[in-house]
Amino acid sequence: MPTVKIHHAKTHLSRLIEKACDGEEIIIARGDQPLVRLQPLIEKTGQRKPGSMKGKLKVGPEFFEPLPDAELAAWE
Repeated sequence: MPTVKIHHAKTHLSRLIEKACDGEEIIIARGDQPLVRLQPLIEKTGQRKPGSMKGKLKVGPEFFEPLPDAELAAWE
């Protein structure tokens, strides 16, 4: 995990963000005191494939039945 000083981080922020998005954690420090960690918000995962859950989920007929009055009242 590389540590960079604030001045270096300000100068090279776009490069550091690119590295963070590639999965590298970067520590930004003031002097020798670590302050923050730069890391991606969402980790990269495999490509999403539409229809990959097809046939794996089943919705029964009870799903389409009206809700009981007590439960409907709770939603209002």
